[in-house]
Amino acid sequence: MTSTLEDRQPSGHSTTVRRVAIGAIKLGVSVALLAYLLSRVDTAKLLTKIREASLPWLTAALALYLLMILASAWRWQKLFAAQRMSVSGGTLVRSYLVATFFNNFLPSNIGGDVVRVRDTASVAGSKTVATTIVVIDRAIGLLGLLFVAAVGASATRLSGSAAAPVWPAVLWAGFAALAAAVLVPIARPGVVARLLAPARRFHMEWVQERLAKMTAAFSRFRERPASLLWCLAGAIVVQMVLVAFYAAVAYSIAIPIPLAQLAVLVPVSFVVQMLPVSVNGFGVREATFSYYFVMVGLPVDSALALSLLGYATILAFSLSGAVVYGTQRR
Repeated sequence: MTSTLEDRQPSGHSTTVRRVAIGAIKLGVSVALLAYLLSRVDTAKLLTKIREASLPWLTAALALYLLMILASAWRWQKLFAAQRMSVSGGTLVRSYLVATFFNNFLPSNIGGDVVRVRDTASVAGSKTVATTIVVIDRAIGLLGLLFVAAVGASATRLSGSAAAPVWPAVLWAGFAALAAAVLVPIARPGVVARLLAPARRFHMEWVQERLAKMTAAFSRFRERPASLLWCLAGAIVVQMVLVAFYAAVAYSIAIPIPLAQLAVLVPVSFVVQMLPVSVNGFGVREATFSYYFVMVGLPVDSALALSLLGYATILAFSLSGAVVYGTQRR
């Protein structure tokens, strides 16, 4: 006796239990890592270091983070231009601010992408096209991240100073692999449709319509390669500004870490935070900073101070997204 598709679907209760269990595991990982790292330092000294941070440098860090948001919105706008769609920069900046708030105050980075898709679906003509644009934007952003990290690691190795813990060859290989993964669906849109063809058996017309829209979006990207190159340039600028943001935070608490080292650490820490093993990267981010600092001869308390103060500054900036969100709802 065969069961229907509905019979095989997990119940709402079991899905909720699974989500709660996964959330509890992530929270446990974050708490365990933070507790272990804090046990290795003088917490009173760490808090004093953070409290005595230079306000002018933190103000500069906030300004740099705003610049990063503006550059990210400009990059996103270039992708709409490649789709022959016009959307105002102000709309995209506001959407990015709200997405940043959701990313930092919800236990998942997916929330911010949902906001961005929701805000631009009407301009794109469909949620499928808006989602495709956001996915390509994410992928190109990751390309910029790997490029900056690879350049930083290469510069550190060539300078003759303490070598970066991550080999430049690994980062360049990751950049090349991701570039190929991004170019294939754009150069050959039909490949993606064929790979996703088995999904048609579940809802033929619904899936067929969305595959057609996604393929058309990839085809339009292929016709506008200059826009994609500008988008990649924007992604590199975004990562460079993020490195400058953490440099400003480091200067605010007098941490003597070279800019080239930060150019490796900051992008790598963002990649590690993408692993779905913690709550918003807490613990994992601090562990990455601590490991890197030890490898380059800097103390763990400085790593924790930089990571925690940097994230606290980002959280403070993210509250502007809550203001924008509340204004929009009213």
